[in-house]
Amino acid sequence: MWIYEKKLEYPARVSGPNPKLAKTIITQYGGPDGELSASMRYLTQRYSMPTPQTKALLTDIGTEELAHMEIVATLVYNLIKDAPLEQLKKEGMAGYYADHDRAVYFIDASGNPWTATYIQSKGDPITDLHENMAAEQKARSTYEYLINLSDDPCVTDTLRFLRMREVVHFQRFGEALQLVQEYLDRKKFY
Repeated sequence: MWIYEKKLEYPARVSGPNPKLAKTIITQYGGPDGELSASMRYLTQRYSMPTPQTKALLTDIGTEELAHMEIVATLVYNLIKDAPLEQLKKEGMAGYYADHDRAVYFIDASGNPWTATYIQSKGDPITDLHENMAAEQKARSTYEYLINLSDDPCVTDTLRFLRMREVVHFQRFGEALQLVQEYLDRKKFY
């Protein structure tokens, strides 16, 4: 179904260890408005879309969100992999280290684990597309906040790319909503 190209969609460079920044960015990995939630939402909702175009769009965007998840995971890992244990402890990551060492794990910035309650799949295509547009706006806002918190220009560059993709996804879901509304409003002749 997919061809996996073994490279990131966008470079995930960091200037050096920065557990404090990793601790906030991880919310886009396992938080309520993060990439895992978005991917699962879209790849689940695609089944109840009424047109081939909207099914394909949700598949495409859901798959791209998996690529974004990979970028975020790479950022987080690169920000903590070479950090001394004392720096991890100083930045409040002792509990994380105790549970996961330096492995990347699905949590939000407060340490809450990912849960399926973060995703929605109502079965009504209009409702689901509105949900998706809202999800993209929430993710865009989160990336904006992360950019404001970032003190690493390399990380900021990657976060800007991810923020822009959320804007594009919002626009594409808006187009899909219009297509679905037109489809549902058409008279059916048998």
